[in-house]
Amino acid sequence: MVTIQGRRATFRFLRPQALAVYLVGSFNLWRPDELLMSHSADGSWGVTLDLAPGEYPFRYCADGQWFVDYAAFGVEHGPFGLDGVVRIPKTPGVPACADCPHVPRAA
Repeated sequence: MVTIQGRRATFRFLRPQALAVYLVGSFNLWRPDELLMSHSADGSWGVTLDLAPGEYPFRYCADGQWFVDYAAFGVEHGPFGLDGVVRIPKTPGVPACADCPHVPRAA
């Protein structure tokens, strides 16, 4: 599941038994070990990113297994199957962010 507030995208993935869950997508050049999500007591995993306006395909990688987020803003065919899609709208009055840091923040 993905929620959007301005340019901030919060990704949540329920996988209570997982030991590690990573967020992987075009926003981090599909590097599978870069964005480790934080584990919550309810069994969900989360991370928040600042993203420039646009569309970004992504997946979750939990203990080496790939998962598509069907609750995102849709799915699209990628080179290795289906990917979830997150859409960050252009926000009136906010300057373009071609170099947003894409740094994960606590969810």
